[in-house]
Amino acid sequence: MVRRRVRRRLKLGNIFLTISLIVLFSLVGIYLSKNNIFKEKESNSVVEKKEKPAKKEDKEVVNSVSVIAVGDNLIHSSVYKDASAHANWNGYDFKPMYALIKPIASQYDIAYYNQESILGGTELGLDDYPTFNSPQETGDAMIDAGFNLVSLATNHTMDSGERAVLASRSYWNSKSDVLAVGSYSSEEERNKIDIREKNGIKYTMLNYTYGTNGMPVPSGKDYLVNVWPTDIDNINNPERDTKYQNYKSVVKEDVERVRDKVDLLIVAMHWGVEYTHEPTEYEKDMAKYLSSLGVDVIIGTHPHVIQPVTYVGDTLVIYSLGNFISAQYQNRDSCTYYKCTVELMTSFKFTKTSKGKDVSYKVSDVNNELIYNYYNQSTWRGFKVIPFSNQEIANYLPNYKNVYEQYKAVVQKYNSDMPVVGYYE
Repeated sequence: MVRRRVRRRLKLGNIFLTISLIVLFSLVGIYLSKNNIFKEKESNSVVEKKEKPAKKEDKEVVNSVSVIAVGDNLIHSSVYKDASAHANWNGYDFKPMYALIKPIASQYDIAYYNQESILGGTELGLDDYPTFNSPQETGDAMIDAGFNLVSLATNHTMDSGERAVLASRSYWNSKSDVLAVGSYSSEEERNKIDIREKNGIKYTMLNYTYGTNGMPVPSGKDYLVNVWPTDIDNINNPERDTKYQNYKSVVKEDVERVRDKVDLLIVAMHWGVEYTHEPTEYEKDMAKYLSSLGVDVIIGTHPHVIQPVTYVGDTLVIYSLGNFISAQYQNRDSCTYYKCTVELMTSFKFTKTSKGKDVSYKVSDVNNELIYNYYNQSTWRGFKVIPFSNQEIANYLPNYKNVYEQYKAVVQKYNSDMPVVGYYE
C-alpha cells in the first residue's frame, strides 16, 4: 500500500510539473510575440534576402568620344612633287608633311579632314589647278596620321570627270576603318545609311558642296557629288534663291533618315566665299537650318582661310577651318599675311548620358589650335604642318606670336569665350 501511494504521488507530481512548464513556455511565447522579438528577427532576415543590386536601367551610363578636325588637303603639283622627292622619286610619301600632326590626331577617337582635291590616282594622270587629280598616297598618309572621317564633296570633285570620282570612291571603299562621304558611285551607295560606332557612341556624317566650279555633273548621276546649290554671284540672297531653298527638302530627308539612328550627327559643309574671314548669308542660313534639324556639329571648309567658331542654337558651328596643306601663294593679294597658311585644328568631346529611358547629349571641351602650313617659297619644297604650340613654330614662322594674336581674334569674333590653345613660349 505504501509504495503504491508513493508512486501515485510521484506520478501526480510529474503531471503537475509538466503542466507548469507548458504554462510557463506559453506565457513566455506570448510575451515574446507581443514584443515582436521573433517577428523582428524574421523581418530582418527577409530584408536581407530582398536586397538586390540596383536595376540596370536605374544606373547612369556615360559614353563619350573625342573628335578633332582639320581643313582642306589641297594637293597642288608642288606638294605631290615634294612627296615624290621624299620617296626618292619612286612613288609618293606624304607622311613627313603630317609628322607633327600625327601624335595629336592619333589620340582622338574620330579625326576629320576635307579631301579638297580628288584622289583619282596616278593611273588617270595627275593634275594641278584648276582641274586637280591627286595621288591616293596622300589618303594613305592621312589615315596613317590617325584620320578616319573624310568629306569628299568639294568644288573640285568633278575636276577630272566621272572616272576620277569612281576611282576615288573605290579607293575609299577599300578603307573599312574610314568613313568617307559626300561623293558616291551609285544612288544606292549615296542613300545607304552608313553608321559607325566608337565607345558606345553611334555616329555618322553628311556632306554637301555649294557647287563644282562649273564642271557639269552628268545628267541622272547627282550621286557623284552632293551639291546644295548657292547663287552667290547673281543673287547672293538665300531667301530669293529658289534652287537653294528647294534643295533644303533633300537635306531634310537625308538628316531625318539618320537622325534617330545615331547619337552624334556631323554635317560637313563646303560653302562660303574664298579668302574671306566673314561667313556669308548662305553659311549663316545653312547653319541655322541644319541646327533646326537637330544636327550636333557643322564643320565648314572651302574659304581657304579661318572663320569664326561659335554655337547656333545647340549646334557647334566651325564656319571654316581654312587649309590644312596646300601651295597657295603668300604673295597674292588674296593670301596676304599668312591668311592661306595659318589654319585651324578644332577638337571637342561628345557625351551621351543614359539613365533608364532618359538620354541626354552634350558637346563640351571645345578647343581650337592654330597650325601653320610651311613650305620654302623659293624651292617649293619642305611642306610641313606645324602647330603653334610646338616649339618648331619659332624656326619656321619667326613672328608667330603676332600672327597668332591676329587669327585668334578671327576664331573668337562671334564668341569671345571660345578657347584657343596658346602658342609656344
